[in-house]
Amino acid sequence: MNAPASTLLYSGSDWNFDTLQRIYEACENIAIGELDLNVYPNRIEVITSEQMLDAYASTGMPIFYKHWSFGKQFLANDLLYRKGLRGLAYELVINSDPCISYVMEENSATMQTLVIAHAAFGHNHFFKNNYVFRQWTDAEGILDYLEFARHYIARCEERHGQAEVERVLDSAHALMQQGIHRYPRAAPRNLNAERRREEDRRAYEESTYNALWRTLPNKKPTTRETRDMRQKSLGLPQENVLYFLEKSAPRLRGWQREILRIVRLIAQYFYPQRQTKVMNEGCAVWVHYNILKRLHETGQITEGAFLEFLHSHSNVLYQPTYDSGHYSGHNPYALGFGIMEDIERISRNPSDEDRTWFPDFAGCGDPIDVLKDAWANYRDESFIAQFLSPHLIRKWRLFKLDDREKDDEVRVAAIHDEQGYQDVRRTLARHHDVASLDPDIQIVDVDFDSDRKLMLEHTVRDRVLLQREDARQVLQHLADLWGYQVILTEVDAADRKTLNSYAIDPRPGIFY
Repeated sequence: MNAPASTLLYSGSDWNFDTLQRIYEACENIAIGELDLNVYPNRIEVITSEQMLDAYASTGMPIFYKHWSFGKQFLANDLLYRKGLRGLAYELVINSDPCISYVMEENSATMQTLVIAHAAFGHNHFFKNNYVFRQWTDAEGILDYLEFARHYIARCEERHGQAEVERVLDSAHALMQQGIHRYPRAAPRNLNAERRREEDRRAYEESTYNALWRTLPNKKPTTRETRDMRQKSLGLPQENVLYFLEKSAPRLRGWQREILRIVRLIAQYFYPQRQTKVMNEGCAVWVHYNILKRLHETGQITEGAFLEFLHSHSNVLYQPTYDSGHYSGHNPYALGFGIMEDIERISRNPSDEDRTWFPDFAGCGDPIDVLKDAWANYRDESFIAQFLSPHLIRKWRLFKLDDREKDDEVRVAAIHDEQGYQDVRRTLARHHDVASLDPDIQIVDVDFDSDRKLMLEHTVRDRVLLQREDARQVLQHLADLWGYQVILTEVDAADRKTLNSYAIDPRPGIFY
């Protein structure tokens, strides 16, 4: 049936800003009035494809400092896009208050409807309510802090030279993934306060005694007691390498320490997005699907517009099979949306098996409350471990395979039985646990008794060592920032045997 023209939000693919306003208000009525979502105020910005490429290059942020790597990435993406070898995202969304959503001016009216529903309400609700984002990010202060970071680094370039600043940024970017606190340490950081305290912090640190600034090494033998006291005073062991360098590197100047701080705070801001990729995208897809479906049911979009939406929606959820040349793991959009649709099924029409596995909400009749609780209180690995059902495991034909180095054949370790469902769910959850995927590297000691060597330890799981050349390049950046030799030892997690080691000296004249 064709809806009356008077009820349609738009007809055809063309749109203007009045159309965009009607689309936004219709999506808002469903998102807030029917789905009961809780979102930051929205700001929708229409941008060109070139501006979208620019946003890609600067990690999606609307304000960012300058660095040569961003230009390199822009040129690479632009070349692929113009040759037709890759497409562009229809939208980008920023975890900020107000929540900024970029939509491309090339989008059709239907695509604008989809991306507003997806970003301005789906992602927005997840950003505001998920506990990981509440713990680690300051949505209200991030834009002001980025403005401060851009101007601070620009001033450093004027005073110290572009080459000097780029060398610090190169090294900080190389260590960015090791510049993260993985466990909550205090209340969420107020980035506006951090920006205001920068000058006070520099003055205080320059007036504070630091044992690492001593010019003569202590030749007395180190006892266990003095080593323990030293490690305690330096906060060792420490997994956040950039934090340790900022506080304790003996030869860095104040402006260099502030740049390390800027890079690690931005890395920390993005850490929740790595922890919640499946849930965040699944939430956004579930929200946009239900909003567009409701718009179609109420006659606000045509059959043709709904078919256009379904075509794009299906492409987003496409999951290549394991033997396909396009396979690169589980599609987070498909995995998240699939589990959330299954939660809806279990809430409304559960089987006896569902009632056994999910007694807390099976048959409750209110899937939105269940989903909102999941969106607020889980991250990817715990969400999968809690909500992946035997029904979905069978539907997706998931099995657990063991491929061990010592065995000649791959072994099917879990099948579709009660224990197998548990093993499959646990294994898939572990594959989305960022903490278990990232290498466990910690600074363990500083050799005060000789030449201030910095000692790190990589606890190796499943005998997966660092890629040797990559490790050497990253350690070179670390040695340059530290100013003295850096030693990394790779130790087996099971028996504490040393598997590999590196010793890297700083390059002369890089920073000192």
